[in-house]
Amino acid sequence: MASPGGSKKVIYAALAGNMLIAVTKFGAAGLTGSSAMLSEAIHSLVDSGNQVLILYGIRRAAQPADDAHPFGYGMELYFWTFVVAVMIFAVGAGVSIYEGISHLTGGVHEMRDPLINYLVLGFAAIFEGAAWMVAYREFMKMKGDHSFFSEVRRSKDPTVFTILFEDSAAMLGLMVAAGGIALSHALDMPELDAIASIVIGVILASIAAMLAFESKGLLIGEAASSATQNGIRKIVGDTAGILAINELLTMHMGPRDILLNLSLDFDDGLSSEEVETAISAIERRIKAAHPEIRRVFVEAQSWRGHAADVEIATGAATP
Repeated sequence: MASPGGSKKVIYAALAGNMLIAVTKFGAAGLTGSSAMLSEAIHSLVDSGNQVLILYGIRRAAQPADDAHPFGYGMELYFWTFVVAVMIFAVGAGVSIYEGISHLTGGVHEMRDPLINYLVLGFAAIFEGAAWMVAYREFMKMKGDHSFFSEVRRSKDPTVFTILFEDSAAMLGLMVAAGGIALSHALDMPELDAIASIVIGVILASIAAMLAFESKGLLIGEAASSATQNGIRKIVGDTAGILAINELLTMHMGPRDILLNLSLDFDDGLSSEEVETAISAIERRIKAAHPEIRRVFVEAQSWRGHAADVEIATGAATP
């Protein structure tokens, strides 16, 4: 899993690149009247705002727990990542599609000298490519043996894959913008420039939908990985005096903050003092093996009692 420092490095690299690119794209769009270039400028501006929001989310998530939020503020990061997805969809995709449609329906004007657009797109490709490489390398560090999309689904830190998705969309957008401008100029069909703007909007909408889906899962609460849960089961299973695990519940409160609830069936022959000793030992061993588990709650309950509670909770039995 990426370190907080690694995540911030990716974000700062993307922010610096996008701010420089946005200024040059707006200048080129104003000089040439290109619809696709204006969409790209808006895209870079939205990306810059998104990176600021993610940095804000990281800072908010780092706040210590208090009386109002006893489990901390880790899920703030998930909330702001979801806001980023909405921003990409509503502002980036919406404005790009609107810009393209308005140029098509309102009368398309011939593009002025496209050379400026080509120069800006070339520099933008260099800046975006460098930012993309930083994000890609950081993502590969945490990917391990998993496939790309498997790691996205598995990851509980949305910062790196959000920036990687944004930068990937930016690279695709640059290619579409360059193609639209080139074809529009070569074929003397300014409509193609407006169509390129719409295509850029569709790309952004698709990326936003994927980010929103992943962020939603994290925001409503996702369990720890199977490997982490299996490690917990092994630790509990190796502890003397425990007959069974009735229930093991985990939830990510942040990328590196897991809440663990255990219901355990202890040997009836154990004294209350021995049960307390066993619980303390389990908690220490779990936190040592999995530092991301910050809070452990253990309930001592027979498996029959637990089964009865589950039946009552699910409506399968009358209390």
